[in-house]
Amino acid sequence: MKTLIRMVIATFSFYLVVIILVFFFQDKLIFQSVKLSEKHQFSFDESFNEYSIKTTDNVHINALHFKTENTATLGLVVYFHGNASNLQRWGEYAVDFTQLGYDVLMIDYRGYGKSNGTANEKALYHDAEFIWAWAKEKFDYQKWVIYGRSLGAAVASHLATTTSPDLLGLETPFDDLNGALAAKLIPYKFKYNFSNKNRLAPIDCKIIIFHGTQDWVVPLSSALKLRPLLKKEDQFIIIPKGGHKNLREFEVYHKKLKEFLLQ
Repeated sequence: MKTLIRMVIATFSFYLVVIILVFFFQDKLIFQSVKLSEKHQFSFDESFNEYSIKTTDNVHINALHFKTENTATLGLVVYFHGNASNLQRWGEYAVDFTQLGYDVLMIDYRGYGKSNGTANEKALYHDAEFIWAWAKEKFDYQKWVIYGRSLGAAVASHLATTTSPDLLGLETPFDDLNGALAAKLIPYKFKYNFSNKNRLAPIDCKIIIFHGTQDWVVPLSSALKLRPLLKKEDQFIIIPKGGHKNLREFEVYHKKLKEFLLQ
């Protein structure tokens, strides 16, 4: 009995320490950035140009503009990645869109990769709007698509409420940040919201959502709270056995993405 009591006390003490650490280090948990040297040379199979874009508050945002090999470019996908790593990892995903005839513009959030500054929710929204305006002025495309993955889905849905994209794609989104699995294990709410559920209803363009049944980071139950907010013409694609990081390994993902982008 004494051993059992000690185990219970030890477990509770460990949990208490964890929730205290999470409370004080929320930013580290949410924004899992990996910095890159200014001299870092990106290398990808797709052709791309690199930009350092200065925002109105003097922060430099690093961006990669991937080019499709198709003779006629169908449009631009403005892609907002997940909460970890940097463009050296996320640039590998550009091919999913360039092979369909789209160019892709990806950015690293503040504090990620070669981008300077410090990430927070308000800053990510600000930078997304700034980059969109910059791209609209610099490039001439017939079709403009916003696409966000995980944390980036909230950035994408926010941007779609302040602009007029032709399409909006969300991959492994949560209803809001507290709908993610990690948030369900703590007795308080994160200081950041990153809500999708408060933004989808007024968006006019067609929306597609991808989610897997075995996502242990963002439970399908969280994403399903977004389904009632979709319009009749929108799509919610559930991929059996799909996880948080591997949806592109499933044929149905590419099939539905192609149908969505080529309509």
